Amino acid sequence: MTTMECRGLTAGYIRERPCVRDVDLSLAAGEITCLLGPNGAGKTTLLMALSGLVPRDGGEIRVAGHAIGSGRPRETVRAGMVLVPDDRALFRQLSTKQNLQLAVAQRARRRAGVEQILEYFPALEKRLGVPAGRLSGGEQQMLAIGRAILQRPKVLLIDELSTGLAPVIVTEILDVLRALTIDENLSVLLVEQHVHLALGIADRAAILVHGHIVDQDTASAFREDPARVECAYLGVAQP
Repeated sequence: MTTMECRGLTAGYIRERPCVRDVDLSLAAGEITCLLGPNGAGKTTLLMALSGLVPRDGGEIRVAGHAIGSGRPRETVRAGMVLVPDDRALFRQLSTKQNLQLAVAQRARRRAGVEQILEYFPALEKRLGVPAGRLSGGEQQMLAIGRAILQRPKVLLIDELSTGLAPVIVTEILDVLRALTIDENLSVLLVEQHVHLALGIADRAAILVHGHIVDQDTASAFREDPARVECAYLGVAQP
């Protein structure tokens, strides 16, 4: 089932000078799609436009069939699409537990919600009273994802999950992300610079170059043909 669909999405920071152009992208429930591309390709801008933090210059976005207005982040979250940005956007002075509780709308669900996240990220259990700013990079990423999950998303957007993290921590978080995707029937759009890690966890992949999606396919198809990814990054035809 298609959970999120954008058609002709065009967006940028200066009107008439878009960073992403005419992007068509669909996300299916229970699947991870990795968004690949070189630095400066427009990956973060695309996620910001999808989440409503950057207004669109054109195109449409639908979540579970519901049309999302341009530049309306609150409406986007209410519709079920939540962004984990590359800086994680935690409340650094608040404790780990308080960061999680803020994401739970109803007080009665707060305890159960925190316990659910600790099942996925047990490393956070001993850090519940620690300010988020004093957590390690891996713990902060776990907290950011956990907080997003507590908002009950249909679509989860994650920007540069592995930034500043050791490979073993990245692998651990990706394994949990796969479990969350299945358990919560999520659609996940993951921006990740480590191509092999991303393709190893994803179901589908799209490659963004100079603001355009130049190739889309199953992750397994890209894994079996690495030259296809290299040629897309370099902007040359595959021999």
